Amino acid sequence: MGGWPNGADLERMRRSARFREGKFHNLAPRQVMPPGTYRRVLRELLFGTQTRRPVAAVPVARPEPAPRGGVGELYLTWYGHASTLAEIDGGRVLFDPVWSERCSPASFLGPRRLHAPPCPLADLPPLDAIVISHDHYDHLDLASVRLLTATQDAPFVVPLGIGAHLRRWRVPGSRIIELDWAEGIDIGGLRLTATAAQHFSGRRLTNDDTLWASWVVTGPRRRLFYTGDSGYFDGYAAIGAEHGPFDATLIQVGAYDVHWPDIHMTPEEGVRAHLDLRGGLLVPVHWATFNLALHDWTEPADRVWTEAKAQAVPLALPRPGERIDVDEPPQVDGWWQALA
Repeated sequence: MGGWPNGADLERMRRSARFREGKFHNLAPRQVMPPGTYRRVLRELLFGTQTRRPVAAVPVARPEPAPRGGVGELYLTWYGHASTLAEIDGGRVLFDPVWSERCSPASFLGPRRLHAPPCPLADLPPLDAIVISHDHYDHLDLASVRLLTATQDAPFVVPLGIGAHLRRWRVPGSRIIELDWAEGIDIGGLRLTATAAQHFSGRRLTNDDTLWASWVVTGPRRRLFYTGDSGYFDGYAAIGAEHGPFDATLIQVGAYDVHWPDIHMTPEEGVRAHLDLRGGLLVPVHWATFNLALHDWTEPADRVWTEAKAQAVPLALPRPGERIDVDEPPQVDGWWQALA
């Protein structure tokens, strides 16, 4: 379940403008789930008729080893859920690696993967940074962190408070970089900046003990944005004005529901966020791998494809493990529709 911040780490958290009364806060008020909805959600989980799992095996592509790119190049490899490798201006940044079978505090409980990882985590190329958006189990995975600590030299770049989890898991302090919103760090010729998100955190029964964030990655010529998990909010326009335009955005489009509108975007809101951010290519994430909501398994992809066409937004919907060139993305082919 991770660790508790203390000492100098806790003092730094308390100095954050986001930290008040022992908790981190969003820019606007937020409800994780409004009162009175738990029973309805449980009933729908047990008796709903949605197709929440694929009816056949999800096609995955095994990424082939690729040489380190150069300045001006931007490739993205989505491994499933939110786990994505960005090769940008010669640097390599891995977002929210989760390779475990379940996203849960226990190996025998919780949502199980709907498809296998496209490749072993140990097969990833040398990384320059491992970026975490927040500490929920589907974004911060103990087993993946431990393996990356053993097989990579890259630092973990995380929001405030998450360093306590990593230290408990024996990540060397020299490899932990904690940032507040609007703070950045230069690594491998790239600038990584923590930016706002509308979400929450927590690995125990309490929430908001650590910060959550979206991320801007800026190189000499290319720019990339990753939402992490977030409800739609007007902060995207501010991020786009300050840090954009972006060559590509990794936008959360899955695990939404009317019962928790403040913390996850619908696909239509994801397209709207992309436009606010002044994004180029939209690559949807946070779908297809773990069953975390009530909607059909294929619904996020269907809806984001429809909305992207309506808004004339360039879109890529790769198979897990498929490496895409942002400058020459593959045509959307609806590969998931045969699995509905």
